[in-house]
Amino acid sequence: MESLLSLSFSNLSSRDTTRIRKGIRQIEGLLAQICLSGSRLSPQKQQRSRESEGGAGRGCKELRELRKDAAFREFFRLQEGFRWNVATHLLSTLERLLGLSPTSSTNANTINSTIHSTLTLLQGTLLLHPPSRYLFAREDYMNLLLDLLDPTNNPPTNQSQVLLVLVTALLGEPGNTRCFETCDGLDTVTSLFKGRNTAKEVKMGALEFLYFYLMPEAPPTTSSSAPNTSVLQRSPSKIDAMAAHARTHSGDSDRMDVDEEEMAEGSAGKRTKTTEEKQKLLGRHLSNVAELVRDLRENAIFAAAAGVT
Repeated sequence: MESLLSLSFSNLSSRDTTRIRKGIRQIEGLLAQICLSGSRLSPQKQQRSRESEGGAGRGCKELRELRKDAAFREFFRLQEGFRWNVATHLLSTLERLLGLSPTSSTNANTINSTIHSTLTLLQGTLLLHPPSRYLFAREDYMNLLLDLLDPTNNPPTNQSQVLLVLVTALLGEPGNTRCFETCDGLDTVTSLFKGRNTAKEVKMGALEFLYFYLMPEAPPTTSSSAPNTSVLQRSPSKIDAMAAHARTHSGDSDRMDVDEEEMAEGSAGKRTKTTEEKQKLLGRHLSNVAELVRDLRENAIFAAAAGVT
């Protein structure tokens, strides 16, 4: 697994979009082997699996299966160090892609398509390895996502995908949400929502994001998302410090040594906010926030009545 990740990271570090796309496909292939059922079955068992699934081919493993899978556990373990952390390399790739100057409309389309593929893979990586979300407690990484919402340089397909990545990055991480607020993320998203030239699908994505933002917060639970193994357990404070040191450690160091003061700084500003508190903040940028909150609460009541969790 290390050799494949090393090869894919080498391609991702290129300024050639062809090599970058190759690196993305290599990581996608690795994750497909881990997440899709039947990948390590014999041909006869794969055929029986396809027949039982109505010919649909390999299906996704259930979460309880994935957590028991040795390959997934090894992937999760490798993500705990900067050297093999996929999300960190994908963020660096996005920065590099944004710095490329298109020489023609075709080249610009290629760059935008590669950015979209990188964002899609980033979202999947954050879902598979929740501790990587701590990277977005950093303002530079958060600003990178917000820059990709700029309608001047980014097509609607990329803007919509960025909104999905933002939801994943903030999910269960109030510290990341505070960083989003500090970076004027609310102004960016609401401006996109209110913009006359904003594509319909982007407006819908922005509205869905605002509903998500207004939901009440719970204390961070990232550390409990890891598979049940002592190798993968890390305290929240240490993961916070890991995000704060993402660029100050070389790839040769797989474990971070941080002092108590640094860990305290990494845990600062993590206070959760209620819907009412966030309603006041959002109200500075949007006039009908009360209606959004009312809809949110009504839907929550209906979901509870229907037994939806």
